[in-house]
Amino acid sequence: MEKFTDKLNIDFGNRAKLLIPGGAHTYSKGDDQFPANAPKIIDRGLGCKLWDVDGNQFTDMAMSLGSVILGHAYEPVLKAVRKEIKRGVNFCRPSVIEGELAEILVDIIPSAEMVKFGKNGSDAVTAAIKLARAYTGRKFIARCSSDPFNAIHDWFIGSTIMNRGVPEEIQHLTIKFNYNDIESCEKLFDLYPDQIACFIFEPVSFEAPKDNFLQKLKALCEKNGTLLIFDEVVSGFRFALGGVQEIVGVIPHLAAFGKAMANGFSVSALVGQREFMRLGGIDHDQERVFLLSTTHGGETHCLAASIACINEIRKHDIIKHFWQTGQALINGVLSAAKEVDAEKYIDAFGYGVKPAFIFKDETGQVSMVARTLFMQETIAQGLLMPYVVPSYAHKKETINFAIECVRNALIIMKKAAEGKGMAAAIEGNIVKPVFRKHN
Repeated sequence: MEKFTDKLNIDFGNRAKLLIPGGAHTYSKGDDQFPANAPKIIDRGLGCKLWDVDGNQFTDMAMSLGSVILGHAYEPVLKAVRKEIKRGVNFCRPSVIEGELAEILVDIIPSAEMVKFGKNGSDAVTAAIKLARAYTGRKFIARCSSDPFNAIHDWFIGSTIMNRGVPEEIQHLTIKFNYNDIESCEKLFDLYPDQIACFIFEPVSFEAPKDNFLQKLKALCEKNGTLLIFDEVVSGFRFALGGVQEIVGVIPHLAAFGKAMANGFSVSALVGQREFMRLGGIDHDQERVFLLSTTHGGETHCLAASIACINEIRKHDIIKHFWQTGQALINGVLSAAKEVDAEKYIDAFGYGVKPAFIFKDETGQVSMVARTLFMQETIAQGLLMPYVVPSYAHKKETINFAIECVRNALIIMKKAAEGKGMAAAIEGNIVKPVFRKHN
């Protein structure tokens, strides 16, 4: 039987799509998210470099959706993983390392009194939702309207435009509030008195909390018997070692972590106060809650990767590096745009640890056409920048290279905008948003 890699001259991307719906296992990695000249299949990575199957090298600014926090194939993490693999990776009873990592998380995360491991962020977030419903006996979930993604499960996906396959009964159980708008939260309590199990959201994303929004929301939740859940899958181990909650000084009842906690290895964690977490255990006399029970949640090599990752962050003060690196890129991009008189086509903002970039077309509107042209022209220079997640592997020279690539791309975007239009300069299809009703 012919194998996937038998022939070097085949179209790997098209062949993958015959076997995998969408050609990738994460929607944000699909062909519809990248211009025609993007690498189709990645062969390997090291540090912040990637190589495709044709041997082309790219500087990686996205770092696997933010999960590779130290760099691809980071040796201290690999060393810890190799050690555990030789000892066995999964057993019929808990391993020592499960307790070791749990103790570390309880020590560094303010809200963590108990810990339950999973394999991805959705595991942890949805487990928090179930626990909130079990504790309160309520069914409605309030989620933030501006959060782009919380989980793959029906309670969240049913509240998006891609709700096909989710029963309407489930869709109606998720309601929305607006970030930094405490009145929108109060309104939900008025509309659904004694019916809301929890408020779930990213405590800080691109916008800073204002007017003590987080403090007010926690007080509002406690007044109404509702749990406050922080989705720190993205912010954890990045804004601060203990997550955003360490910075803002607001301790949620439950919190979910993932992505960056093991430098690309699959580990996530639901953490929370004992009063709520204990319901998922066997040391109480209440009705049982089937919380998280995954075959691979306690894989030793992944937990070892997390411990090594946390140790490296502490050892090298890497949180500070994230803040400085991302801010240097934001400043450099804005300066480059000004230098080439292309400020109207790009904006850079957000936090150093989580920079954001938007692209505008010749009409001044935020545009997928402008985004496509930007990515096309940066990829042509060897820069893969669908978004930016600062990593320890991103050094000063990396940022300087990225800024130069952006400067060159902006020159082309400006020329196209002032000529036949940006769309005319694009080869292939325009990239699309992940969440859309039809292909």
